[in-house]
Amino acid sequence: MELPRRQDQSQSERKGQKRKLEEEIGEEREITVQQSGDARKAILLQVAEQVQVLDSSFSWREADRNASKRATHVLAELAKNEDVVNVIVEGGAVPALVKHLQAPPCSEVDRSSSKHCEHEVEKGSAFALGLLAVKPEHQQLIVDNGALSHLVDLLKRHKDSHVTRPLYSVIRRAADAITNLAHENSSIKTRVRIEGGIPPLVELLEFADTKVQRAAAGALRTLAFKNDENKNQIVECNALPTLILMLRSEDAAIHYEAVGVIGNLVHSSPNIKKEVLLAGALQPVIGLLSSCCFESQREAALLLGQFAATDSDCKVHIVQRGAVRPLIEMLQSPDVQLREMSAFALGRLAQDSHNQAGIAHNGGLLPLLKLLDSKNGSLQHNAAFTLYGLADNEDNVSDFIRVGGVQKLQDGEFIFQATKDCVTKTLKRLEEKIHARVLSHLLYLMRVAERNVQRRVALAFAHLCSPEDLRTIFIDNNGLELLLGLLGSSSPKQQLDGAMALYKLANKAMTLSPVDAAPPSPTPQVYLGEQYVNNPTLSDVTFLVEGRRFYAHRICLLASSDAFRAMFDGGYREKDARDIEIPNIRWEVFELMMRFIYTGSVDITLDIAQDLLRAADQYLLEGLKRLCEYSIAQDISLENVSNMYELSEAFHAMSLRQTCILFILEQFEKLSARPGHCELIKNILDEIRSYFTKALTKPNPHNLRL
Repeated sequence: MELPRRQDQSQSERKGQKRKLEEEIGEEREITVQQSGDARKAILLQVAEQVQVLDSSFSWREADRNASKRATHVLAELAKNEDVVNVIVEGGAVPALVKHLQAPPCSEVDRSSSKHCEHEVEKGSAFALGLLAVKPEHQQLIVDNGALSHLVDLLKRHKDSHVTRPLYSVIRRAADAITNLAHENSSIKTRVRIEGGIPPLVELLEFADTKVQRAAAGALRTLAFKNDENKNQIVECNALPTLILMLRSEDAAIHYEAVGVIGNLVHSSPNIKKEVLLAGALQPVIGLLSSCCFESQREAALLLGQFAATDSDCKVHIVQRGAVRPLIEMLQSPDVQLREMSAFALGRLAQDSHNQAGIAHNGGLLPLLKLLDSKNGSLQHNAAFTLYGLADNEDNVSDFIRVGGVQKLQDGEFIFQATKDCVTKTLKRLEEKIHARVLSHLLYLMRVAERNVQRRVALAFAHLCSPEDLRTIFIDNNGLELLLGLLGSSSPKQQLDGAMALYKLANKAMTLSPVDAAPPSPTPQVYLGEQYVNNPTLSDVTFLVEGRRFYAHRICLLASSDAFRAMFDGGYREKDARDIEIPNIRWEVFELMMRFIYTGSVDITLDIAQDLLRAADQYLLEGLKRLCEYSIAQDISLENVSNMYELSEAFHAMSLRQTCILFILEQFEKLSARPGHCELIKNILDEIRSYFTKALTKPNPHNLRL
């Protein structure tokens, strides 16, 4: 079972970051983007004007500061339209904005007086650059122009300045810009560390302003993703105690970012996972499962799955500390990612034998089975993997079957091959458990439970029980009648379930299979051989067929069947006759019948098989009859199975009748769409009962040929 891909989450994080960058602008929104005519030219002209302002106003003079502030805001407003970002970069805005990430040089006069718009221009530049960095193709350009070192300096600005609202804003914008620059860019993540960006971000986790805390955590979350050196430095900077405290925050934005940082730290890092657990993260993470924030719940569930990945003790502790119930409740959330992550966590927990019964006992089976209907492949697979774990515990098997879990697994349409394989293994696990006390409990349910549960148990038994238990289940405990009841139901789904179960049962009983080889002929008492077929030599009886003579030998005929024995030894007029007329049989049919009597074998073609069957039935030639039945059975189809069944009844062809029954059960779904299907099933129901009763009461059914 693989970890869910955190990259998928990073896309939603990126959208969230874009929203955060656009929050609380406060400035006028009077910049509009032209959408028709020469829009590109107009935007380029507008960008060029703002770049010129920035290039010419890098000073503390009030007019310059106002102009620079205005220019950064204009560029930021334009950059909110992602379709315009490329034009802004093409217009040369990046170097100008990077330049204004730092404060202008101070003269003696500047040092002695208050600075106009202190932090405001740098904030606007960081904000605009963060928006431009939303497009990955611009990230490296911004870094190559020297943005990182200035952004890291902005993170530290609170150490040398009075605490003001603009100070909070510039630090937050700097952290947000670093987040977007490093997003899915491994080299920039490393550059941030080299530029010294991680220690100030860790310090900012304890900043007084919650928005700054959130922004710092968001940056650390991005920097920790798939970068081991960054992870190690974040931990070495003692971030864990603060992050764990943040997990308990009442501010959803804070605990969401904190759990995200911890999740990325422990991802594929067993040593850090141990440190996180030792630092006391487990209980607050479990607490987030009950958060009102879907994102935090999702991250907490994912993190618990990671905690439980390899550590059996941790699996037990997670359950003991109350994670199971909220995780099961999350399986029914309207948020698909939340359902996916909770199923993932439960899947990891369900690989421990101590937890399997608890998950089922707390009501996990039904919502997990329901998730198998999902059109989301990952969600479907996580649910299937959890069910695979639950099926390993004998205490769960009866409940699994009682709620219809076997039918759900068999009927499911699964997206991934891995899910199909997992379901197959789950059914195999259940099959291996149906013995001893599990078998006894299921038999008890099949006797005393409500009708629909009895039927579910019977259906599961048909597919999963051992061959040596067939008679006990289906004859002694009435399982056969339950399946026949489904077959005779008015519900098409129940009819199909019953037919599939009976077909599976027939294969287990192995009395006859539609793919049997041709049955061997009985050994005759006398074989005269091919050379005596229609040979007058030593012939002592002649048959007249369609006006033609056929020479035969009484001794051979007497040994072949009771019909000929009665003809020649009994009181029939043919006893002493030299010539015996055979009416109603064609010459070709009679010749094949006699060839079988003389040789014990014959090639039967479909065009003659039915007439030969009629003759074999008339003259009680059971060996020939079986060969005819086998040959006819090869031609059974959806179109003719009803007629074939009638043929088997007309000539007492039991083997053909059984083959028709098995074909009807196997092809039930296709046949159900054809006219006359219901009447056919009604007519053959007693014969199906008779067939299975005989098949299941034969001695030693387990030793029948597989």
